[in-house]
Amino acid sequence: MAEKPTILVTRRLPDDVEARLDRDYLPKKNAEDRPYSREELLSLAQGCDGMICTPTDKIDASLIAELPDSVRIISTISVGFDHIDLEAAKAAGRPVTHTPNVLTDATAELAFFLVLAAARRAYEGQKILRTDSWSGWAPTQLMGLQVSGKRLGVLGMGRIGQAVAKKARGFDMEIHYADQFRLPPEKEEGAVYHETPEALLGVSDFLTLHCPATPDTIKFLNAERIALMPENAIVVNTARGPVVDDDALIAALKSGRLAAAGLDVFQGEPNIHPGYRELDNAYILPHMGSATIETRNAMGFMVMDNLDAFFAGKDLPNRVV
Repeated sequence: MAEKPTILVTRRLPDDVEARLDRDYLPKKNAEDRPYSREELLSLAQGCDGMICTPTDKIDASLIAELPDSVRIISTISVGFDHIDLEAAKAAGRPVTHTPNVLTDATAELAFFLVLAAARRAYEGQKILRTDSWSGWAPTQLMGLQVSGKRLGVLGMGRIGQAVAKKARGFDMEIHYADQFRLPPEKEEGAVYHETPEALLGVSDFLTLHCPATPDTIKFLNAERIALMPENAIVVNTARGPVVDDDALIAALKSGRLAAAGLDVFQGEPNIHPGYRELDNAYILPHMGSATIETRNAMGFMVMDNLDAFFAGKDLPNRVV
């Protein structure tokens, strides 16, 4: 019997996924479950046949060039792959795979949770209870914004954007969206299409971001675009941190130009802009959109499917390059 391939695993995986990994491969695991430095990645990759990485790993061109020849595949446990230099991987003849489609429902659930939490001032309510400063019910205490009947703007109407819109319809929200291409009527389900993101902003009582981080979307939500939004609007971001200009959003939250924000992703994670920590009207979470048992297991099993196909000489089911 051929020896099992050795796989560098940069972070701890769910127990069921690691059980399958132990059965079919020889994994080099991250016992401390902390981000590896560049030097550690290169050292640990020696003698490995493949790598399972995460969005916290910077797999740039220089690292790819210095990986040992034995590393023949890079498989990321994420739908996004902007942490990997795809051109460098392609030039090196190392296929890259990812885990699309299985994150949709979990991320959409969290996005709509942030809509509700930001609108209803959930952090402030928790704060007064946990600090024992609640004096009891009062008619004007912590009055938030009602969600039902409001206009939801969805920037990026892919699978996750559509799933959020579906949940929002249950709250009788009016759905508006902008994307590169208009959806067919059966997928729009009555949503109003806007040809430009700027046109969408003007009707977004709530704006939920579901676009990738590209040169065109970096710092998309800046001061000029915030000014296009209705007064007292709410921003939710479960997409990518860099699509928001942190200084502009924080200024708008401080001034009251925006009522609140619900954020699960940040520029420079885990070193988020300290200004968010000072704001009671910023409901912030540590990038946990896909953090359900069901979804993280599905992601892990998809990584394993990708590796299994590669080492069996079959077509890769979720190949990026």
